[in-house]
Amino acid sequence: MVTVSTSNSTARSYHHGDLRTALVEAGMTALETTAMADLSLRQLAREVGVSATAVYRHFPDKQALLRALAETGLEQLGRYQQAAAEQSKPGAAFAVTGQAYVRWALAHPALFRLIFACKDPVGETVFGQSLAARMLQDYARSVTASPDEAERLVVQSWAVVHGLAMLMLDGQLPPSEALIGRVIDPVKLFALQGKSSDPSP
Repeated sequence: MVTVSTSNSTARSYHHGDLRTALVEAGMTALETTAMADLSLRQLAREVGVSATAVYRHFPDKQALLRALAETGLEQLGRYQQAAAEQSKPGAAFAVTGQAYVRWALAHPALFRLIFACKDPVGETVFGQSLAARMLQDYARSVTASPDEAERLVVQSWAVVHGLAMLMLDGQLPPSEALIGRVIDPVKLFALQGKSSDPSP
């Protein structure tokens, strides 16, 4: 059975007529304690206080709801990274955003996995146009004038932080702050063209 917290914010959202937002908020809360496979549109409808028919007007099936949750999660990840970059020391923003990526994944494991389970068609990724992606792309373009080298840096950087997050989520590595800091070190990992420090994304 899915247990969903009916917070005041969810109730307010629905009273203002934004049922879609209320359902997304309820789904996000449910993911904190419920596996993706166990999420139920009917259960969310009961928790929000509407009929299943009303839910289906916004989400024709469970996959549509999962995509909405994934999009919301990706936005949250980007904002979390951006906030970390804004609070970082000069020259440290690139490393800090990568470290924030891993920390967010560890704090929201089900949502993190859902983001990448709901990927776009082959040849595209959910990461491509997100805030997190744009920050990474801006960094890559700031350290090299070569489009090919910038693309390589984007892929390499993402592979490192995403791979580290998954290894920790799967229990292959301990979720250690010290390890996150040692692995995601742009001076050592991504030094390009003689650069010894990174500009802010």
